[in-house]
Amino acid sequence: MPDATIHTAATILENLNPVLYRVRAQNGKLILAHLSKPLTEEKASFPPDTRVVIELTPFDFDQARIIGLAG
Repeated sequence: MPDATIHTAATILENLNPVLYRVRAQNGKLILAHLSKPLTEEKASFPPDTRVVIELTPFDFDQARIIGLAG
């Protein structure tokens, strides 16, 4: 059984390339986050200060996947 992922809100700080962003998690931690495959296929782009939902694994809190906009 795969380990559960952690979902949390974050704020986009800067766009590093078309699919890679630097984000700040709710706890203040800086994280490198890439777009999920569906967002990459949509050619999604997020400006700074956009609130997004990120997905982290329990093993690495330095990298995440952006899975959508925070509600």
